[in-house]
Formats: sequence, structure tokens, C-alpha cells
Amino acid sequence: MSLSRPNILWTVSEDCPPRFGCYGDPLAATPHLDALAERGTLFVNAHSPAPVCAPSRFSLLTGVAPESHGPAHHMRASAPVPEWMTTYPEVLRGVGYYCTNNAKTDYNCDADPQAVWDDSSRTAHWRNRPDGAPFLAVFNFDPTHESAVFRREEFTVDPDAVRLPAYLPDTPEIRGDFAHYYRHIAAMDAFVGRLLAELEEDGELDNTIVIHTSDHGGVNPRSKRWCYDEGLHVPLIVAAPERYADRFPAPGTRVEAAVSTLRIAPTVVELGGGVVPAHMQGGSLARTFFDSAEGLAFSMRNRMDERLDMVRTVRDARYRYIRNYAPHRPYGTHQAFAWLAAGYQSWEAEHLAGRLDEVQSAFWGEKPGVELYDCVADPDQVRNLAGDPAHAEVEQRLDQALRAHLLAVHDNGFLSEGSPVEGYEASRVDGAYPLARILDTADAVGRRDPALIPRFVEALGDLDATVRRWGAVGLLALPAGVLAAGVIAVLLAAATDDLDPHVRVVCAEAVGKHTGDPVAAVVLAGLVSPSYPEGVRLAALGSLTALGPTAAAAHRDVVASVAGEPFEYLGNAARYLLLRIDGDYTPHAAVFDLEGMLARAAVAGRPRA
Repeated sequence: MSLSRPNILWTVSEDCPPRFGCYGDPLAATPHLDALAERGTLFVNAHSPAPVCAPSRFSLLTGVAPESHGPAHHMRASAPVPEWMTTYPEVLRGVGYYCTNNAKTDYNCDADPQAVWDDSSRTAHWRNRPDGAPFLAVFNFDPTHESAVFRREEFTVDPDAVRLPAYLPDTPEIRGDFAHYYRHIAAMDAFVGRLLAELEEDGELDNTIVIHTSDHGGVNPRSKRWCYDEGLHVPLIVAAPERYADRFPAPGTRVEAAVSTLRIAPTVVELGGGVVPAHMQGGSLARTFFDSAEGLAFSMRNRMDERLDMVRTVRDARYRYIRNYAPHRPYGTHQAFAWLAAGYQSWEAEHLAGRLDEVQSAFWGEKPGVELYDCVADPDQVRNLAGDPAHAEVEQRLDQALRAHLLAVHDNGFLSEGSPVEGYEASRVDGAYPLARILDTADAVGRRDPALIPRFVEALGDLDATVRRWGAVGLLALPAGVLAAGVIAVLLAAATDDLDPHVRVVCAEAVGKHTGDPVAAVVLAGLVSPSYPEGVRLAALGSLTALGPTAAAAHRDVVASVAGEPFEYLGNAARYLLLRIDGDYTPHAAVFDLEGMLARAAVAGRPRA
């Protein structure tokens, strides 16, 4: 093998936070990863582009932020991949690498794994390569997936020894979820150890650069799906043998600068001697110096399963800045799959029983427009510093960096799902998606200031449907009762007459929130009709749910009909609302159709993310 052509072994632990010994966790049993960190580079502040599997895996494959190419930023979508958006295994195969994936894909796009890889299967292995070929071998470890906490096995860690974050109540169920997960982290470490032993058996350990990371952060409440460190912070260890050591910092280095796993794709292309495609964002991590003052990692949240939301965030070495574009929605909006975990059920039960303190209760209320956390002084991210004069410079710096990023990646998240201008190319056509003008309205939503009513009303009359929808969101997010009759009339007209059904959804909810007029629920129930696209129907169901069970009760038959439909997310949303209408909901209620999901996954050959 040429010294310029290293093998690359990349292990990915699903849904796995860095609860490793090398990251300072005293309860972890991770000897192999700890040893890997000692002979490699450990990135202290590595973060995923999204706090859930499918959008993050899109970015791992393509090197493109999911929000750059809608609908890849939504959970479980299928973004069409242009021919020019070459993936990293395709580039490396083009320069002679044997590239394998074992075995998860879930790329949130229509890329064909069998075309992208030499072998993508549960038997894929570097040992199957042609003689003399360098290899890139990806191995995914599934047992650390969120579903691991849905069942209980014998604890390997004492639940009483677990440190719970301040935002969670101290209940046996929540302690059990945390403690139980350490069993799976230990199993994942052993899995990595076996692969390293196989490299050594094959005489390839000194020829192979090893990368370990996760697709996103953890599985406990307020982690996966949420844009805090618990949902976004991932392990990232890169260990190069001596012959390639000059590509990275000295062995044992801990890099404090914030980095994104979006950068792994261009890194492996560069290490393999390929030409990094122009579309890959973020730049290679194959360097010897990282500036902690300049490193930034950007992340996002849009639709998560059946629930619509929009969050954008940026992390530097110390601070996390978050902008919430749907501040009127509670953090703790019910999500059927997540609620299979005892931890979520327990937390909501404590909330309904009135047993939470102020910090623990915040998850069940509406969101501030902006959040800022000192992640060193406040690792649980519960003390919001936004608006604090002592941190004004930090807030302004990160706010400006986030806006510049949204414009640079041409963030598609402000579009309605299914918009005709969604996608990398379509959204970049001149005049199709006036993002800077959209941001002028959308960024004002979080202020929830009645003085902005004229601005939002003006936006509601714009020729661009996306600007109109954000004008409507601005009015919806305002405190109830602040809209004059004339503004209500404008909203009501748009709720029934706007050409864009997504605009009608938001306007109808705003009318219902601010007036209680039953016509709002009538409009929303009509938009749930199968004659509309799934994205519209899901948005309408979410708005109908937000108006409450009393408003939705008159349309129970419509909701019940949707509850039996095969589309998982529509069914989940409708079953939840039906339980609320009937007064039968409890945090332990069976909302998720587990049997149906397993049957559909078996047919599609697709694992749950």
C-alpha cells in the first residue's frame, strides 16, 4: 500500500452521546474508545447538524447541511439528489477505494445505497475487498438506538449513581432510562474493540485511520430531537497511525474548538486523495491546529416525526445560541415514538401532577424567541442569558453568525414542506425564494411584540407565499387578545381565500387562538382532507390540536378517520388528538402504532431512526 493512501475505518454509534470515560464520564465502561482517544485526537465540542438520525445522516453522506436541500431537513423525507451532488464513497471509489457500509443507511434522500457503495449490507466488510485495494469501511452500531430504553435488562450501572440534569425530575423511571443506557454504550465499545482487533489480525492497524462518532446526541428526555447539547453533542475521535500522524494534532490532543460532523465527509475524501466536491460544506478536519475562538457548529430542527417546529442554533467552544421560530409551541409537544420511553411518560406525569419545580416545568411551556447558554458554567442549559447585558456581545456575535449561515447555506427550512421551490437548485433560482426578505419577518416572530402587528399584516399581503405564511406566524405567536378587529378580518379572509393551503392553516389557527371562533376549526378540519398533500394535512392536524380538544371535538369524525390511515405521522397525530377529545389521554396511553411501524419497516427494508 502507498503511504499516501490510508485505509479508513469509520464507526458510528446510533443516538449516542459521549458518555465515555475519555469524555469524563466516571460511570462509563469504554476502554477501547478511551485508548483510541489516547493515541488520537478527541474533539471535545463536536456537534451533529440535526438532533435526529435521518437529516444528520444526509449530511454525513453528502457533506451538505440538510437545510440546504429540502426536504432533507425534515425527519424521514426523501430529498431528490442531483447527479452533481456526489457522495464521499462515490468520490473514493473513483480513486480506487473499496467502500463498504454495514449496514444502516436512512439517508433522507433518494440516493441508492447499492449504487453508492461497493457493498451496503450486514455482511459488508473490508475483508471482501480486491487484493491491494485501500478501503473505507463504515460500521454502524444499532443497539444504542433510542429504542434501547424502551425495554429493561439488568442494570450494569446503579441508577442511584447517575447524575440527572437539572431539567428532569428525579423519578425511578428517568433514573432507569439513564442507567440502562450505559449497558449499550459498553456493548458499543466492545464492538469497536472487535473491529480494531480484526484490523490488527489483518496487519492493517498501522495502515488505517480510525474515526468514531455518532449520528446525533442522546436518547433521554430533552435530548434527541432537541437543539441542546444533549441532543447535538456527539463523540468524535480520530486516530491516525504514526505514518499519517502529521495530518492531525499530536496524539492525545483534546480539541476544544466547536466542529460539526458535517465536516467528516470532506475529511475522508481528502484523506483518501480525492478532490473534495465544491458542494461539501465545512472543510476537512485533517489539520493540526484548530482555533477555539473561531470554531462554530450550526444545527437545526424542523419537522420531527408528526410535529412541526423550527429551531436554528450555533455553538462555539463555550456558548450555545438558539433561535426559536415557533415560540408559541411548547417544547414538550407530544411525539408518539418518543413517548414509548418511560422517561417521557414519567416527566409528563409529574408535570400533570404539579410536582415539578420551575426549571423542570419549563419544557411544558412555550419557548422564548432566543436562548443563550454558557455551556461551561451551565452544562444542563437551563439559565437563559439572552438579553443579559453582561452577555450582549456574545449574543450579538452568535446571532450575526447564525444569520450569515442561514443565508450562506440558503436554508430551506422557512419553506412549507412540499413547496415547489424546495431543494438545493429550485430554491436558488433568482426570485424563487427571497430568503433575506423572509428572514426580516421570520426573525421578528420570536419577539412576540404587539408593536410589530403592522409589519406582520403587511407581510400577510405579500406576493410571496412564504413571506405571507411568516407574517401569519408572527400574528399567531402574539399573546391572545391583542389583535384588533380589522386584523382578525384580514386573518379570516386569508384563512379561507389564500391560494396557499399552508398559509390558510396558520391563519385559521391564529383566528381560533385570538377569537375562539369555531370557523377556525372548520377550516382546519377541511384542510385535513385526503385531497391535500400530507404536509398540509399534518400541519392542519397540529393546528387543530393546538386549539384544544374542545375546539376539535366538533370534528371528531374527521380526526378518527385519519387515525386509521397508514401514514405513520398522520396516524400518530390523529390518535393523540382523538384521545384528548375523548378525555382518555394519559402519558402512558398507547398512541404509537408499533405493530404497524414494524410491518411497514419490514416491507421497506428500512430501520426505525
